[in-house]
Amino acid sequence: MKRRLVLLSSAATAALAVTGCAGSSTMFGGGVQPLSTSNWDTFNRQQIDALIARLGKGSPGYNAARPPYVVFDWDNTSVFLDIEEASLIYQLENLVVGATPAQLDIALRKNIPKTNFLKDHNNGAGEPVNIDKVAPDIVASYTWLYQNYSGLKGSQPLAAIKQNPNYQAFITKVRYLYEAIGDTFDHDTAYPWVTYLFVGMTESQVRKLTVDTVAWQQKQPVEKVKWTSPPALPGQAGVVSVSWKNGLRLVPEMQELYARFRSAGFDVWVCSASFVDVIKEISSNPAFGYNNPADRVLAMELERDAAGVIQPEFRRGYDQTQGKGKTANIKRFLVSKYGYGPSFVAGDSEGDQNMMADFADTQKVLIVNRLRDPKTDIGKFSAIAVQNYGKPDTRYLLQGRDDNTGLFVPSQLHTPLGAKTGKALK
Repeated sequence: MKRRLVLLSSAATAALAVTGCAGSSTMFGGGVQPLSTSNWDTFNRQQIDALIARLGKGSPGYNAARPPYVVFDWDNTSVFLDIEEASLIYQLENLVVGATPAQLDIALRKNIPKTNFLKDHNNGAGEPVNIDKVAPDIVASYTWLYQNYSGLKGSQPLAAIKQNPNYQAFITKVRYLYEAIGDTFDHDTAYPWVTYLFVGMTESQVRKLTVDTVAWQQKQPVEKVKWTSPPALPGQAGVVSVSWKNGLRLVPEMQELYARFRSAGFDVWVCSASFVDVIKEISSNPAFGYNNPADRVLAMELERDAAGVIQPEFRRGYDQTQGKGKTANIKRFLVSKYGYGPSFVAGDSEGDQNMMADFADTQKVLIVNRLRDPKTDIGKFSAIAVQNYGKPDTRYLLQGRDDNTGLFVPSQLHTPLGAKTGKALK
């Protein structure tokens, strides 16, 4: 594979010699500058620059009344790691919860089958766990927290609350449940579930939670974290453990790319499987560098009451913004608005593969390389990106990343957390 990539790189050089350097400022009109070199793969950057020059301001066919538009996934595409998952950890560690115990019980069980979770999620004694075992444990611990924490209905400060085993049992078993649901059940069941934990909160509260989460996460090391529930409080589910990656990072190359598209007259949209209020805040807040209008977000929607308080029910009449639902939402809200599909799509996972392939107007697709399963469509698209590297007419561009730092790398290669070398395909 290494030798093949070297040959492809040579092919890219030859192709660019024929077609001209797409990164050259001479290709740009309307005062639009090309992307900086930074950590982009050179061929990817040149292909994106060529697209912007071809369709943006200053190009012969540009019409401000009918501008081209682009669609970005958010988690692990626009940022490193997942803002929804990071927000969940911040919620748990700081008990930023709006639900009563009864409301939380409803949210935890919402649409979750009663069958056992996969064996990988058996408890410490090797016994199977299901929603009817773990939900009562979570609610029992939360009831104690709800009655005692000063940020809810009690009087004790958070520092004191953290000394009680109910705190560790609660945060661990909620995070464990998120993982177990995601691994055991289909995406239609798993993706909305984490958003239900915003029940009882308002948009402004969720947006503040997002700001606090991003500020906190950027100070955390990029590492794997493991929680284990306290043996002193086994409950019905027993002792369980869960681990995840910490250290969300903002991505300079993506911040710049958002700005370049906008300055070239493209409309920029985000289509994410995270909750809409979270994505509105992180994508539009000037402190985070993406500066995209908050009203250009398609994301997970929940019902709200007359006062704007979030309810544990997916918004009626809406498609989930994952998988085929991303395509459905783009067709409903964007194709109906513009009359055509996106000219550029960026994503990283199986949840993005439909919108990557479903629009004839899409000229370039950027895949942030996370070594997707070769049996999935996005795994196949990644393989096409490797095979067609250096060919100007390729649809798919594969961008490398180092998960030890959260940074792009100037190649197609992905380096997993803990590894020292990268590779292009799984």
